[in-house]
Amino acid sequence: MSYTKVLKAFGKKRILVIGDLILDRYIWGKVDRISPEAPVPIVEVTKEDFLLGGASNVANNIIALGGSATIVGVTGNDRAGDVLTNLLDKQGIRCQGVVRCSRNTIVKTRIIAHNQQVVRFDKEDKDRLDGKIFKKLLEYLKEVIPTHDAVIISDYKKGVVSSALIKEVLKTAKPFRIFVSVDPKVGHFKFYAGVSLITPNLAEASLASGVEIRDEKSLISAGKRLLKTLSCDAVLITRGEQGMSLFEKERVTHIPTVTKDVYDVTGAGDTVIAAFTLAHAAGASMKNAAVISNHAAGIVVGKVGTAVATPDQLLKSLSLNLKNP
Repeated sequence: MSYTKVLKAFGKKRILVIGDLILDRYIWGKVDRISPEAPVPIVEVTKEDFLLGGASNVANNIIALGGSATIVGVTGNDRAGDVLTNLLDKQGIRCQGVVRCSRNTIVKTRIIAHNQQVVRFDKEDKDRLDGKIFKKLLEYLKEVIPTHDAVIISDYKKGVVSSALIKEVLKTAKPFRIFVSVDPKVGHFKFYAGVSLITPNLAEASLASGVEIRDEKSLISAGKRLLKTLSCDAVLITRGEQGMSLFEKERVTHIPTVTKDVYDVTGAGDTVIAAFTLAHAAGASMKNAAVISNHAAGIVVGKVGTAVATPDQLLKSLSLNLKNP
């Protein structure tokens, strides 16, 4: 299937996103002087934006690419929770699986001056979900997983993703042969055994495999070890300016980066797993899905802030860099 046909099929696919919902707050301004009180810049605020982050941004990427997205997670009964759920609704993301509770909504605030991040501060609750909330999420998941074409688990290690949750997801998804991908976090890798795909970066892959990645030989050793240990169908290691490496049972494929200018890597991992999963659900092979996700990542890192890629941008990037898009 050509890349063009895959992109056209995006609109027919429904993706379920499960994980830690985050509200990204951006405070924009300019710096003209240093504070007389301490050696820090004084930021004159010009505007403030709220954007979808974490698992919410994964779902937002699915929507931007033309697919349909349903999200499952928790927010607090607070103003930030109101802002987050309103943003989800505005973007057309199905959020009946979002449970409001007594936890604080996770908020990451970034202060940016002259297109550079000055400081970031986080407000978050990382405790595991209590029994009632967890049970409510599982009941919803058992109901909706069979109605979707693929599942993405976006693990930011903020309390939603657990071994028990993943076991229930796989138990429900496998009879329907539904593709399950995970954007992982170190410390949780043992949870992911049996999923279809994981997408660690170099540091995560190194720590999880126990192999110090220094060169291509050690990279291949780490990827193959993760593939075998977790019994995944594939492992996609993102390598920043060096591109990606896709590990399947029969082959290893190195995919060079298409990025020209990197302004902000915020949310790039969200874009990678969203584009890969949507492309594979739309009929792309693992290799072609990785190529598509590589181009999507190249688009978003060229923008400041939590960004997304569109089908038109993807098609343009693929056409410029490939012979047969």
